[in-house]
Amino acid sequence: MTMLIPFSERVPKPWKNGGGSTTEIAVVPPDAGFEDFDWRVSLATIAADGPFSVFPGVERTLALLEGHGLTLEIDGEPALVSRAEPVAAFDGESEVTAKLNRGPTTDFNVMTRLDRCYHRFGRRSLDGPSRFVARADVTVLFLAEGESLELASDDKRVNLVRYDAVLLDPGTTWQLDADQGTIFVVDIHYYDDEQDLADEDIDYDAEGDEDDEHDGRAGRD
Repeated sequence: MTMLIPFSERVPKPWKNGGGSTTEIAVVPPDAGFEDFDWRVSLATIAADGPFSVFPGVERTLALLEGHGLTLEIDGEPALVSRAEPVAAFDGESEVTAKLNRGPTTDFNVMTRLDRCYHRFGRRSLDGPSRFVARADVTVLFLAEGESLELASDDKRVNLVRYDAVLLDPGTTWQLDADQGTIFVVDIHYYDDEQDLADEDIDYDAEGDEDDEHDGRAGRD
């Protein structure tokens, strides 16, 4: 079922380790906490240097939304997150410390629990009408940049403003209309059986429009 998630109705809450705050966009199961979600999508504002929370058994993707970026130290190895390289993927059980480059950042976060599902993160620039096909068991479309976006199908119409998100049914086709902007796309795939777990390293072929920009399956780059 297609569902609009207005950012204006989201409420910030403390990080798992208490070192900052996060605004939850969507989580499954709906009432899940930090220890029992299947997947979770959120925003976080990082205002000071410090460690990330640890999430054993979870894959993570972080994408820069606002600010001058940060340097992540992941298990002792540095990873620069900047406008030029805005995405980092890492294991939730890793020891991660953030050092801000020049002031606070706002970041988009995706987490999936390894024994239940996995995710693929992508970005697309918008400049006029385009077509979008939801390809996964769950697709989260998030308006990262731009004032507004309209999605239309044969029987539905959804309007987003910046930082709104929408959950899309698998296999549905949409016309996107925005003067200019950027969307983040999170494809979430559930493991159907033990064979899926055995085949999890098979490349994911993102069938869709040529202007889709996918940054790879989390934790597999």
